[in-house]
Amino acid sequence: MNDSSSGLFSLISDSGPLVLFVLFLLLSFSVISWAIIAYKFNTVRKSKQESDEFLECFFEVSSIERVFAESEKYRNGSLARVFRSGYLEYRAAGKSGETSVSADRIRRAIKREANAESKRLSRLVPFLATVGNTAPFIGLFGTVWGIMNSFHTIGLTQSASLASVAPGISEALIATAAGLAAAIPAVMGYNYFIQQIGTIERDLDDFSGEFAAACMEQTDNSRNA
Repeated sequence: MNDSSSGLFSLISDSGPLVLFVLFLLLSFSVISWAIIAYKFNTVRKSKQESDEFLECFFEVSSIERVFAESEKYRNGSLARVFRSGYLEYRAAGKSGETSVSADRIRRAIKREANAESKRLSRLVPFLATVGNTAPFIGLFGTVWGIMNSFHTIGLTQSASLASVAPGISEALIATAAGLAAAIPAVMGYNYFIQQIGTIERDLDDFSGEFAAACMEQTDNSRNA
């Protein structure tokens, strides 16, 4: 281990209890944030990828029943989930003979499932925003405390030499760096997921109209056959 690494660990080990608590809290925030980023990246990526694949299938296959069967392959896709919910409502309305109100029922079913998908995709993401907003201030608190210790040391030793104030200032700088290290990835992850989830939500809004129209067209064709 080089001298800089040894010096860093030495500074951390020599820090006061409050600064150590701040560093532990920021480290916990950072670990949780990275775990959420990894988990949500996989979830959102699968949802978007399978939604795009399902949308191609939806426009290529003429029969809604066949699309429903194909949708089994895209269970992680938000569009496929919404389609399945709307299709089940469409089939239930068709069995009950409520053709006049089936479009409204389908739209309501799609909206409910779309809202559920938005909540599913957004789950845990607000924590990243919380870390991004609070971690710098938590680090700043550790910074202020370290500087206070430096002034306290100056008062006790009656000396403003570098040797007397360096430990407290070092604590302050470590806390500041830890706060930024926790906040920056969290903010970047939050912005990325919000942008991706917003794209999926717009796709869901566009798809709802297409699907309702396809259901009505198939119902009319069935009645005219």
